[in-house]
Amino acid sequence: MSARVTLTNVHLDMPIFDVSAQSLKKRVMRMGRRNRIAEDNTGVIIVKAIDGLSLTLESGDRLGLIGHNGAGKSTLLRVMAGIYPPTAGTVAVQGKTVPLLDIALGMDDQSTGRQNIRLRGLLLGMSDAEIRRKTDDIADFTELGDYLDLPLRTYSSGMRVRLAFAISTAVDAEILLLDEVLGVGDASFQEKANKRLTELHARAEIVVLAIHSSDVIRRTCNKTLWMEKGRLRMFGEVGEVLDAYERAIR
Repeated sequence: MSARVTLTNVHLDMPIFDVSAQSLKKRVMRMGRRNRIAEDNTGVIIVKAIDGLSLTLESGDRLGLIGHNGAGKSTLLRVMAGIYPPTAGTVAVQGKTVPLLDIALGMDDQSTGRQNIRLRGLLLGMSDAEIRRKTDDIADFTELGDYLDLPLRTYSSGMRVRLAFAISTAVDAEILLLDEVLGVGDASFQEKANKRLTELHARAEIVVLAIHSSDVIRRTCNKTLWMEKGRLRMFGEVGEVLDAYERAIR
């Protein structure tokens, strides 16, 4: 059965606690987002993170999400992943979904690199057998050598990212959700990382990518969704949507 993602009139209202309603309203209104906030009958501020969004993705689709910071791109990925249940509307997902939204999530400072391969692998839905089968490939890709037998707390930030990236991109997904591709080292390693990401995309039936690079979207995607204030501003062929977006932000 082919992978498929269908969102129908999806709304997501996010309550903001421990903040002065008046001061938040003033700040948001100054930023031009008056229509995205409200106050419920208990005085809690509600932000409309996703506002009436509908779309369908089929097997073979590569969707790039664009829009200003705060437009709702990362939130939409979390809705598709099932992390945030919609306030209204429906999200129907058919296929194994792997969200790579925080590639270091679940890694433990006191455990070794090799132990973290298993910990992060399990969190990504891999079986023990799959992790054992992929461990050598992950280890080789990191180029960390003997450091893999040392605790994560001894790693530099660059070493941590290499390990997290190698584990996360070893996953097999039918639906892959990616939030910004990280830089992972020097130019030669970055070339390896880009190739690995390309292979990861190819293994998935559907890819949804939130990234600020128009070049990456033009190169890897067949559809683009332009989000603005939690709403769908434009959805369609990559060149058409990106050209309209770039004209709008000039």
